[in-house]
Amino acid sequence: MIAQPDAWRKTRERKNLIFKGLCFFAAMIASLLLVTLLFFILRDGLGRLNWDFITSFPSRRAARAGIYASLMGTLWIVGLTALFAIPVGIAAAIYLEEIAPKNRITRFIEVNIANLAGVPSIIYGLLGLAVFVRFFGFNRSILAASLTMTLLVLPTVIITCQEALRAVSKSLREGSLALGATPWQTILRQTLPSAIPGIMTGMILSISRAIGETAPLIAVGAVVFVQTAPKGPSDTFTALPIQIFDWSSRPQAAFHENAAAGIIVLLAVLFAMNFLAIITRNWARKRLS
Repeated sequence: MIAQPDAWRKTRERKNLIFKGLCFFAAMIASLLLVTLLFFILRDGLGRLNWDFITSFPSRRAARAGIYASLMGTLWIVGLTALFAIPVGIAAAIYLEEIAPKNRITRFIEVNIANLAGVPSIIYGLLGLAVFVRFFGFNRSILAASLTMTLLVLPTVIITCQEALRAVSKSLREGSLALGATPWQTILRQTLPSAIPGIMTGMILSISRAIGETAPLIAVGAVVFVQTAPKGPSDTFTALPIQIFDWSSRPQAAFHENAAAGIIVLLAVLFAMNFLAIITRNWARKRLS
């Protein structure tokens, strides 16, 4: 009678140990691949990275080519995408999680939002081409690209914001309502501030995806060779991922070095935005603790 539970426990411990070993092995392989990739990028790109490279425009001569136009285009697109997607995503999450009745229609909407998060990005690019470029007449501009990227990241924003709101203790809501606060006051002053750390995590994931996408931008009309930096939402544009792809597809080794340097700049922009989001998240956690 005692041997069977002991044998079952030992079998379970053995399976747990094997599973932990497999997870550790997979993590080591992923880390090794990432470190190897970063090593080759830094080796090829650091020598080309300088202030002239950042402030110069594209050129057919690799030694004179720069990323200023594509860098400004990326910053414009990411900034407008965040401006459009974050308020709409948070508002949609608040409605679905706090206001909408829990019925079949709400569940149907949530399931479709989850499905939209897995749609290939090129589909959003074709949708942006049909709707924003042609139907609304925004042409091949930064505004059309930003609205297309908003559609791309909006499902991720909504889902992560819903999870953050769902993680807030129900007792906090009930206590606020018991003290006489209205449902809107409870949402704005209790639930939403408590969910800010989780919401910021969703913002990091969304911006990280938006900054590295290429297919939707190509579909809505991004060009490679741009000799002027964009000055407004209606200007034509290029972006760092597109410029990097163009350089890496050329046979000259000098352009490959430019591509590696462009990847370093792209990673630096991504890390800087994530760093700001993490600082905001930690600040919000300290205020709530």
